[in-house]
Amino acid sequence: MGNNGYGCFELSLFQSWQLRSDTGVVHVAARQQRLITALAINGPRPRSYLVGLLWPECGESKALDSLRVAVHLVTREVPGLLINGGSVLALSDLVDVDLYNVRAQIRELSRAGLNGNVASCLHQLRDAELLPGWYDDWVLFEQSRLRQDRLHAFQIIARGSLARCDYESALEASEAALEIEPLYESAVGLLIRAEKQQGNNASALRAFEKYQAKLNEDMGLEPSETIRRLIADISSQPSGK
Repeated sequence: MGNNGYGCFELSLFQSWQLRSDTGVVHVAARQQRLITALAINGPRPRSYLVGLLWPECGESKALDSLRVAVHLVTREVPGLLINGGSVLALSDLVDVDLYNVRAQIRELSRAGLNGNVASCLHQLRDAELLPGWYDDWVLFEQSRLRQDRLHAFQIIARGSLARCDYESALEASEAALEIEPLYESAVGLLIRAEKQQGNNASALRAFEKYQAKLNEDMGLEPSETIRRLIADISSQPSGK
């Protein structure tokens, strides 16, 4: 779906919400941001779906009025951004959304493994924090889903990098996964293996001890035998001795 020659747009949903057109940053109010974001995340949707999603606490008549106002304002302030198909609303195909690019990258990693610039891939995935500070239920669901997908992607990168003997990338990917989920055992194991492969036994042991303390503090559990085996051969003496 085109936009009748109004040009292209870039929508960023990571870190902070921002919409750009060919002429620069476009400023829209919070209500319009939520409508644009709902269409970006969910794709074309009937008006009935959108009012239930965006104004669940309102009666149908009031919610429809709110939607009509939001559509009118977006159409007036950012012509060409919305495609109004009557009962269905959508974003123009000429809107480049950073979430789409990251999801495509994750799909490609899942399909084909490491391919291309690993450093660039890691940078893009690490920055993919979806709409921090937004607490709508539908946004929280998407935030959680993306975090799980990023965890999976970081694990693919770490495993693939270890296999290629690219230990720095394996370390970065493992650390990125642990920033999202500090008790992610698989990432701890990959981090320990990467440190050991580089001869950093002391760092590997510190990673284990940090995980052990966090696991005990948060859940009252001890590390699994699988993780313990990874550090079984590491001396507790400082490196270099």
